[in-house]
Amino acid sequence: MKNNQPSLLSFLFVVAVIFGVFYFMMPQDYDKTEAPLSEFSTTRALQTVKAMTVKPHYVGSKNHEAVAQYLQKELQNLGIETSLQEGFTMTEKGTLVQSKNILAKIKGTANTKSLLLLSHYDSAPHSFSHGASDDASGVATIIENVRAFLHNKTPHKNDIIILFSDAEELGLNGAALFVTQHRWAKEVGLVLNFEARGSSGPSYMLMETNQGNAKMVEAFCDGKAQYPVSNSLMYSIYKMLPNDTDLTVFREEGKIQGFNFAFIDGHYDYHTSQDKLEHLDPKSLAHQGTYLFPLLKHFANADLKNLNSSDDKVYFSVPFGFLSYPFGWILPMVIIGFGLVLLFLFIGMGKHVLRMDEVIKGFVPLLGSLISAGLVTYVGWKLLLNFYPEYQDILHGFTYNGHDYIYAFVSLTLAICFLFYQNNGKRNPEMNQMIAPLFLWLLINIAIALQLPGAGFLIIPVLSSALMLGIFVLTQKSNWFINGLLAIPTLFIIVPFIQMFPIGLGLKILFGTAILTVLAFTLLLPIFGSFARKGIWSLVFFLLSLGLFIKAHQGSDYAYGKAKPNSLVYILDADDKKAHWATYDVNLDEWTKGYLGEKPKSGATLNTNKLYSKYGSQYTFMASAPVKNIAKPTIEFLRDTLQGNQRLYRIRITPNRKVNRYDLFNNNNITINNFIANGVKSINFKSNISSKTSGKLLSYYVVDNLPLELSFSIPADKKLDLNLVESSFDLMTNSLFNITPRRSWMIPTPFVLNDAVIIRQKVKASPKSLEAKPVFRRATQKDSLTVVVDSIR
Repeated sequence: MKNNQPSLLSFLFVVAVIFGVFYFMMPQDYDKTEAPLSEFSTTRALQTVKAMTVKPHYVGSKNHEAVAQYLQKELQNLGIETSLQEGFTMTEKGTLVQSKNILAKIKGTANTKSLLLLSHYDSAPHSFSHGASDDASGVATIIENVRAFLHNKTPHKNDIIILFSDAEELGLNGAALFVTQHRWAKEVGLVLNFEARGSSGPSYMLMETNQGNAKMVEAFCDGKAQYPVSNSLMYSIYKMLPNDTDLTVFREEGKIQGFNFAFIDGHYDYHTSQDKLEHLDPKSLAHQGTYLFPLLKHFANADLKNLNSSDDKVYFSVPFGFLSYPFGWILPMVIIGFGLVLLFLFIGMGKHVLRMDEVIKGFVPLLGSLISAGLVTYVGWKLLLNFYPEYQDILHGFTYNGHDYIYAFVSLTLAICFLFYQNNGKRNPEMNQMIAPLFLWLLINIAIALQLPGAGFLIIPVLSSALMLGIFVLTQKSNWFINGLLAIPTLFIIVPFIQMFPIGLGLKILFGTAILTVLAFTLLLPIFGSFARKGIWSLVFFLLSLGLFIKAHQGSDYAYGKAKPNSLVYILDADDKKAHWATYDVNLDEWTKGYLGEKPKSGATLNTNKLYSKYGSQYTFMASAPVKNIAKPTIEFLRDTLQGNQRLYRIRITPNRKVNRYDLFNNNNITINNFIANGVKSINFKSNISSKTSGKLLSYYVVDNLPLELSFSIPADKKLDLNLVESSFDLMTNSLFNITPRRSWMIPTPFVLNDAVIIRQKVKASPKSLEAKPVFRRATQKDSLTVVVDSIR
């Protein structure tokens, strides 16, 4: 019978290392009282967050202007002169808004290129988010670090530009306004952007580059951040997601590179009314501060003239460290891995410590555990969604008890692994079984080298595990302590992904977490495979999994701070003079049933002219509603003339009530040319809206009830057919309605047009004069002042 002592010691060692990996990923302590003025203070930064997040401050809201004035005053209190940049922009997706950027500059002594500190100050619309994490935390990080920087009288060569951008949540419009129209944009050599996509967790660094990343990697290393958390695979994954930040505009339109810093855990708070100070983890804010405090000093004195490179590097972080090497090393490292495994297999067979039949049999538990764990987790999550249908109401894809499910399925996967790798009575069977996962990992790394080189660091754990095999083959002994040391690369590099993948990509990816757990387990077979009584270990992890599922069940109910999202809108068809209540919810609750009834109709007929939603949400149910006397917009055809083979239009749409948003749709697939809205064309850093055939033309977020003025042309032989959707975000407070307040355990559904009073109608000619003057004119930049030229010739 095997001695259980090495098994227990090995297990405790692995647990201790894993605990250290996550514990030292971010600062665990932060100043509970005010830190010295010479240092970054989380407490002082939290005061800035508190001041910014008293109320929602989305573009067009009253508090949006109050926050803008507060930030200007805060910068001025630091002795920095501020300026405003205002103007309309229309992005490639047709988002039109008048943005107000807040700017300041700290002059350097010998500027190479300017360092730009960037964060946005608007909060998400529709869901009435207070924006504590996204992105008051980023603004506060910059203000507090700049305060410490100035207090220390830090000598610096480069100019430091501070940009608190506007309308990021709508379409990156504020950043687009700066990059395309402000003269300072051409001075910028590097951007440090602070963001959040949740309310907790470590802050990840994502660098955005147009070409190679080698110089950017070296620059970040030189900055000596204390708690770096990043790897070159993360940006590859990030680019696949439907997420952009202001830094995307700088990279694509301005050809300016930069670093994103963002925490992503607590994703369920993202863009919701729960994004308040009370839910922001101070440790995440402190982590942001540990990045900027050293990097600001470094980049303020570094040469920022040319951070472009034709070379790429693999990079990854370990506790208190950041490592990198050239892409050119990836394939040789994979070849070395193959060479080591084949060499040790040849020597082992020659010494009769490895047998080919046992090596081949090693593929059975490997494939068995991979397939079983993947299927059990995939089917298990699907069954849970059926058992808890309310989970589908959380569009983020990560439930409030999501961490419990991660740990439960990982524990269940470990139980499956121990069950498949039972070899009681055999001597060192794990070493024969080790060949199969090593070959599988090497095949994975060949694919990585050819298709996803950013993940090239995954060869390091394979090489380390190959050495475990080699030491056994050469000495015919297996030492638990040496194996533990050689397990560190797997624990440092692979284990964090087991948790990060479902946090970043949603619980739908839990089956991938299970597969990655099996792949990590099998790399550590010299440790786990040597455990005595694997059946007992399997039972222990199964019971642990069961306990975690019970814990998740107990946390499945909604409560304040862990609220149920729901949605309701009032839609008036001004042409048909009919009105409806509508919702995006799949599972109706007592609040929505109060308006839609117990048996509402399908909302499918309302899904023409579909409004944009990050997750493709559509109206699910509707019910008849009373027709209210809501003031419709005034639609004026200021121009309707023939010119050659084109018909030229200029249309003005003026609201007659407090309005927040206009959406305009082209219904009959005709080509619309030279599309100009409120004096501006689209910024084409991804595609071109100037000639568009169908679907949504634009979404205009209204500030100060300014009208929408359009100029475009269509083929002379075609008929204009446009639909207008006018929305106000005031359903809950509108005097024409008497809406019952939500219960404390409910919040407005994010990512959709919610709590809105909507008018839908055709854009029809009216008898207004065609001689009216244009309200808006196209903006250009001259020095620091905005001048205008007529947009209609």
